[in-house]
Amino acid sequence: MPEWGYSVKGLDPDKTVKCAGRELKMSPKAAVEICHTIRGMKIGEAKTLLEQVIKKRLPIAYRRYKKKVAHKSMPEKTFAGRYPVKTADRILRLLRELEANAEYKGMDIENLKIIHAVSHRGRKIRAYTPRAFGKASPSFETLSHVEIVGYETS
Repeated sequence: MPEWGYSVKGLDPDKTVKCAGRELKMSPKAAVEICHTIRGMKIGEAKTLLEQVIKKRLPIAYRRYKKKVAHKSMPEKTFAGRYPVKTADRILRLLRELEANAEYKGMDIENLKIIHAVSHRGRKIRAYTPRAFGKASPSFETLSHVEIVGYETS
């Protein structure tokens, strides 16, 4: 069994709360874009944003992985955007876990700000579909790791 660590170090344990999702079945590209969007938000704002994405009312701006992505009308200056529903649902679950961890530590949830939200590519699940004449077609699936750290502001 692997021992997972966090990519952020040297935080005050009395003011910070952490949660992580390891090897989640979701798109790593969409996870990177959502993490970039929610970084710096308060936890309530991030939860409402992800709920709007799941309902397909507000798109997530794609800044890095934007080739051949359709344009959406959004309040930001970027044009490319999508509605990554599955990824938003998984990250919303992680935000609820972060909120529960903060409540367990006795922190004020209203003043909890996301200071670190990052996604990494996980391992690759390799599968092959048999085809005609003894050939095979690969169907690979990449898993994702997501880390979220909240900081209690006063």
